[in-house]
Amino acid sequence: LLQSGEPELQSQLGLKTLHLNVSRADARDVLIKFSPTEGPSMLNTTEKGKAGKIHLPREIYRSLSSQIVRVVVTVLNIQQLNMFKEVNQTGQVLDDTVVTITVGDTSISGLQDPVQLTFAHRELPHVLCPCSWLSPHVVPVAGRTGGWHSSGCVTQPGDKETVCSCDHLTLFTLLLNPVLESSTAQSLIAVATAGCGVAMVFSIFTVTFCVFLRCRFRFEETVRINLGLHMNLVASLFLLNLAFLLNSTLSGRIQPGTCKVLGGFTHYSLLCCFTWMALEGCQLYLLFVKVLGIYIHHYLVKMCLLGWGFPILVVGVAGAIGSYGEYSIETTHHQLIARLCWITPKHLLLHYITNCSYFSLIFLFNMAVFGVVTHKSCSLQGTGAAKGDRKTWKVTLVAAGLFCLLGATWALSFLTYGISSAPVLYLFTILNSLQGIFIFIWLVILYYPKTKETTGSLSYIIRHDKNTTVSQD
Repeated sequence: LLQSGEPELQSQLGLKTLHLNVSRADARDVLIKFSPTEGPSMLNTTEKGKAGKIHLPREIYRSLSSQIVRVVVTVLNIQQLNMFKEVNQTGQVLDDTVVTITVGDTSISGLQDPVQLTFAHRELPHVLCPCSWLSPHVVPVAGRTGGWHSSGCVTQPGDKETVCSCDHLTLFTLLLNPVLESSTAQSLIAVATAGCGVAMVFSIFTVTFCVFLRCRFRFEETVRINLGLHMNLVASLFLLNLAFLLNSTLSGRIQPGTCKVLGGFTHYSLLCCFTWMALEGCQLYLLFVKVLGIYIHHYLVKMCLLGWGFPILVVGVAGAIGSYGEYSIETTHHQLIARLCWITPKHLLLHYITNCSYFSLIFLFNMAVFGVVTHKSCSLQGTGAAKGDRKTWKVTLVAAGLFCLLGATWALSFLTYGISSAPVLYLFTILNSLQGIFIFIWLVILYYPKTKETTGSLSYIIRHDKNTTVSQD
């Protein structure tokens, strides 16, 4: 189809093709220019412009048996052609343009003198542009997956053009993959390390403060359970911050066995955080939605068994199949930024299931509960039920604290893919590394020093909600 000489068919399919006949006896380097709008044509050596260039070395023709060789260069607009929907594409194709080159009727590979394709483009900051070629199996066949590959091609990036040197002929393009610069990645690691260190200190303050309140003041059972849940969530955050600091300090300098243990500990800490966020959401659901007739014997103990025990099961299974080990973070040019003890690339499916999918479900549930709580709180303010010290700023404070408590800031991770993700990555890193500090400030303002008035602002709303429900019955 690509070598068809019918102009009408090529026009309908968005193909622009150049046919050349080259004599093997008079083999020479062939220079061709191409562009998405004008297609391919012979290049005048004195010609200048922004079009792409193709250099076909004479080695290609000398290895062929035919005396006269047909060279076909075709430029495809894949958006107009609409034929690569099933390709495992990990980036955006430059100008939606794919160039295919065939010489004769045989497959050509293993060239000592490579084919060179020069792709002209505008300045592309913070973008990895690998030279890629399309696997012959566009649709998965017999267990083989198709897609873009870069093996056999060397990429030489530039400000206005990128040169691809490949040892074979096939369909070529330039993929635009968003990446982080080394300086940005190093800055993010430094910010996260500093934030985690400070957050660990405040996590200790928070746990101490919660223990002090439970021992010093006589709160009702609901508030004591709330404080217990907050304390366990902050403890899991402390473990996660500790795991990150150990990772950034020790990984790359420890034995593989120790790295597996550290990777499992990091995964366990993260799962504990997510689980306790889910339990915070369940507690709010029971308090604000299922208001009446709730009593669970040894409620906090059972919560602790679930919050700390469930992640052990997941990590135990993951460790049994050898999922933990060294994980490397690299720059555009494959320069090592950092080594982490984490889930290995071979088991990334485990990461998507136990981390991404698990958190997505928790996030959806918690945000639904947060919406119900916020609606009821605003309704009480509107009816004048909440008077005195419960002003608008306090309601806002409670809402902001719950928003952080339920892990909503972790949802920023879903926005960190793309060329413009660096600011979001900074925001994600700062907010989540300082989550323990935010919770500490929220608890201090909410529960102390006016303990008689607040006794946990949540219980005030709960009591009023109960009275309202009983009166309506």
